[in-house]
Amino acid sequence: MIREVIIGFVLALLVFLGLDGVDIWPIVLLLGLGGAIYASGIFNRLGTRTVRKVQVSQVTTSFQDIGGQNMAKNELKEALEFILKPDVISRLGIRPLKGILLTGVPGTGKTLLAKAAAHYTESVFLSASGSEFVEMYAGVGAQRVRQLFQEARNMARKESKSSAIIFIDEIEVMAGRRGSNQSHLEYDQTLNQLLVEMDGMPVHDDDVRILVMAATNRVDLLDQALMRPGRFDRLVSVDLPDREGRLSILKLHTRNKPLDVDADLEAIARETFGFSGAHLESVCNEAAILAMREESETIGTKHLRQAVDKVMLGERMDRTLRVDDIKRVSIHESGHALIGELVAPGSVSSVTIAPRGMALGFVRHAPDDDRLLQTVSELKADIQVLLGGSTAERMILGERSTGAANDFEKAWDIARQMVFSGISSLGVIKEEALSQDLLYQTLRDIITEQQDIVDALIMEHREKLLRLADTLLEHETLSGDQVRSLVAS
Repeated sequence: MIREVIIGFVLALLVFLGLDGVDIWPIVLLLGLGGAIYASGIFNRLGTRTVRKVQVSQVTTSFQDIGGQNMAKNELKEALEFILKPDVISRLGIRPLKGILLTGVPGTGKTLLAKAAAHYTESVFLSASGSEFVEMYAGVGAQRVRQLFQEARNMARKESKSSAIIFIDEIEVMAGRRGSNQSHLEYDQTLNQLLVEMDGMPVHDDDVRILVMAATNRVDLLDQALMRPGRFDRLVSVDLPDREGRLSILKLHTRNKPLDVDADLEAIARETFGFSGAHLESVCNEAAILAMREESETIGTKHLRQAVDKVMLGERMDRTLRVDDIKRVSIHESGHALIGELVAPGSVSSVTIAPRGMALGFVRHAPDDDRLLQTVSELKADIQVLLGGSTAERMILGERSTGAANDFEKAWDIARQMVFSGISSLGVIKEEALSQDLLYQTLRDIITEQQDIVDALIMEHREKLLRLADTLLEHETLSGDQVRSLVAS
């Protein structure tokens, strides 16, 4: 407000002096020069904006607080030895690591691992996002990189620490292949400055040892100069947790929650194949919310299973379906569940016709073990399960519906995977040498073969399918044990 009043007063004064015959141009030039200096000060403050930082006294995350990443934690601890044992490293003539790159899909705990590394080594911890470095002003990114390294040293000295960890999240934003942003060289300048800073880091003589840690889920986008030894020396893969890892994550996120004595975390861990740590944390949180809504004192297996469904598919829809649509959905999902139990007994965890998100119903499968490799028979069984819903519709109701579109797409993808894995009738092939006509015909043959098997199974077990669909219409949701009892009877 005061600034606007001053500007208005100055303009009025200039107008008055001009009308009075005074030469105001020298004054205008002086005011313009002062405004330019003031504006450059603003831009300078924009360029020198400090990055977000967290001191070690505020970093309370330890490796014990991270579940499901034992391999990544062990590899990271080994790489951090140069900070903990500098004398031994120097005596053996080992060149300390300058950078560690954490790679993996989102939600697997890369940022938590970086914080735990700072806690483990009692280092000063500074964090920044790759997007914080690059703006429209030339030179800002490079200047911020220089400031980041200098601030790490200053903070360590201020805190009387001998080491500092700089963590850059989403580093692919500022460290993509040079030349890929031809209209904006600021990206390349920022990356060049990061390379210079990492090259210029003293390894033995400096009073502050700096380790650069970065995280990305697109390692393929990074410039190769950043990946060479002497910069990012270690590549630590932070993968999705296995069943034991998921169980440990669930235990971590439920330790401050009132679990029911019968809550089966092992069953939830088995049913959440493909979930990241972030997904599992959300499951535990949603389960607590569901228990609160029901005014329950404890969180049970029922709440956890409902939370898994919500995290996978979204909130339950309020929309009421037509009676004919509900019947069709029940037959469709019963077809999936029936074929699932016939080709892989014990694999169905639950089946429901309660609409969630974009799904009007779904069957949740829970394999006994995480499958990292699949055989031909297992892939064919997956295709058969996907075809079970549409086949049940066709054989019971006389025609298919658009509800099977996603099933067909997944079945086609599995068949394609079989072809390019060399386990189809074509044998080992090279994708570039395969014509589109031959590929299409081979995929169609695979799908047709599995469709014939599903037709025979549905026809043979038609009565079980109808009984399963009627029970599903009555109860809306059935557990895996209920499905198995109906299929076995």
